Order: sequence, then C-alpha cells, then structure tokens
Amino acid sequence: MEAYLPGTLLALLFICFIVQLYYLVYYHRRLAAYEPLAELKKSNIPISVIISARNEEQNLADNLPAILEQDYPDFEVVVVNDCSLDESEQVLKELCAKYKHLKVAVVTENDRFKTGKKFALTMGIKAAKNEHLLFTDADCKPASPNWISRMAVNFEGPAEIVLGYSPYSGTGGFLNAFIRFETIRTAINYLSAALAGNAYMGIGRNLAYTKTLFFKNKGFASHMHVMSGDDDLFVNENATPENTAIEIHPEAFTYSKAKESVSALYRQKRRHMGVGKMYRNKHRRMLSFDALSGFFFYILVVISLILTHDPLLALGLLLFRIITQLILYYKIFRKLDGKNLIWYLPFFDLVYYVYLNIFGLIGTFIKTTQWK
Repeated sequence: MEAYLPGTLLALLFICFIVQLYYLVYYHRRLAAYEPLAELKKSNIPISVIISARNEEQNLADNLPAILEQDYPDFEVVVVNDCSLDESEQVLKELCAKYKHLKVAVVTENDRFKTGKKFALTMGIKAAKNEHLLFTDADCKPASPNWISRMAVNFEGPAEIVLGYSPYSGTGGFLNAFIRFETIRTAINYLSAALAGNAYMGIGRNLAYTKTLFFKNKGFASHMHVMSGDDDLFVNENATPENTAIEIHPEAFTYSKAKESVSALYRQKRRHMGVGKMYRNKHRRMLSFDALSGFFFYILVVISLILTHDPLLALGLLLFRIITQLILYYKIFRKLDGKNLIWYLPFFDLVYYVYLNIFGLIGTFIKTTQWK
C-alpha cells in the first residue's frame, strides 16, 4: 500500500489544483477584466439611504455628515435609532436641526420581544419614502461625495440589487493587513460570482435594492429568526442573473475601521459565518468546494514534498497557482484598494483557507443570538 501512497497523494493534489484553477479562470478572471464606469453619470432616481444604529453616537457624529452632504439631487437619509442607550438621540436631534433631509425612526426595546437589526431595517424601509434604497452602517464613511451617484446609476437598467464594496481602512500591523486581505478575497468571490450570473451575497455596509423587491419577497421573513444575514441572506434569496449589478468604482466605496483584536474579530466572524448554512444548496456547494480544495491543496503540497520521491510536480503546481493568482489578483487588488497587500498573497492565502475552514466548521454548530 505504501507504494501507492505517493501516487494517490499526487492525484488528490492535482484534483485540488484543477478545482482551484477553475475558480480562478471561470470566476475570478471576470472581475480582473471588469472595469467600472469611469465617467460620472448623474442620475435623478430618488434614493433613500437607510442606516440602523445601536449605541453609535460617536460614529453618527463622525460619519453621518459625509452621507448627508452627498452631491446628489434627490435623496433622504433614514436613521433607525435601534434601542440605543447612549447619546445617539441627542446627536441625531442636532443633525436633524441642520439637515432637513434626515429622518429618524426609533425602535424601543420590548421585554418580551428582543429586536435585532433586521427588525430595525424593516422599520427604516417602511419609513423610507423612495423606491430605491441604499444601505450602509453607522461606522462607515463614503469615499467621496459621489457615493450615492455611483450606486444609483446602476438602477437605470434592469437592476433591482446593486452590490457595492466596503474596504477597511489601513492602520498598519499584521491583523489589520490580514483583515483587509480577507475582505478583498471575500469580495473577489461574491463580485465574481455576480458577474457570472450567480450572485450569492452582498455586504450591508454598501448595498442597494428596491423596496418593491423587498416587500414582494416578504423581506427578511424567512430568516428573521437569525440575527445576522440582513445582507447576504437577502441577496442569496433574491438575486438573479438579470436583476443584480455590481459597483466597484473607488468613489463608490464606503470605508470602516477594522477590528483591533483577535477576540473582536472572532466575535464578528462567528456571527457572520453562522448564516452560511442557510445559503442555497448550489451556493453552499460552490463555496465549500473552493474552501476545501484550497485548504487541502496546501496540505497535500506539504505532504507531497515530504513523502514523494519527486517533489518537483507538487512544487510546480504550487508555483503555477501562485503565479496565476498574482497575474489576476494584481488587477483586482488595485481596483479594490489593496495593491500593497498583493505581495502578502503567498502567505495570507494559506492563512485565509485555514481561517475559512475553521470558521466554516464553527458556523455549522453555532446559533447567532445578537447582532452587535
């Protein structure tokens, strides 16, 4: 049996390599080739920006003015003050006095009914006067005064869902670099899938869709019992090849601060990973094949280098994959404000697949009980 072991290892390695090459060439190549509209086209579609905020007084004071002062002809901002116990109410009162297009909805805690972000967003959607809705979070700041314009112009066609991008600000350090890298890798997956007509998620920090789509499909009703998933589960249920567009012009980004500790990152990702098991079966298979093939590719490379008499094949497959990634990802990382991270790729890619499988495993066993 030992005589067959090296050949079996190499065969499994080659299978994982082919699967990974498929994702790179079939999916990720689309995003590498995609170019956002360079010219700023003004749209007159009325937009309602919706933000759910719980105990976000400082973020509201810091970031909300940049949203309220967007260069757009017709928009309102609806902030849902979701059971806040800090000074959010006072901050919002002061901003309402200055900005007439700011609307505040209030959710109060009920002892018998614990509300979550989905309930708050639903209240915000109902309070919004416009058909086209643009979502972000209180801790996010638009990259430019043209954020709304860049996102809204996608509604000029058949799109009912617009997937935006929200990078984290660079502050230095290993943890920050990896969080930014992981954010880009996640974006590569969901943006590429959308371009392939197979959209499966979006991020609530920068996401738009229509009120008609929301109510036609009963909003968050099918997953209201899960605290997370107001963004990815909604997109997973409602996206089609025809109704979904992406927007990755740098002016359309929204920036937020990354977690500064491993424990805070763990709590955030644990909450997010818990909803993956509720994706459509085809999307779960797509993501699982990528995660598992990437993880076992690296494991099998190491084992093959140790146990086989001819390690050059394993080394060659590894180098070929890395070079292919560098060629495609260099273009993508530049588009997604991460060009300085591309050189971390050989190491961070390994860490990414280990991390992906660990949190994927954790996500199958946990139940999310809070959204903040």
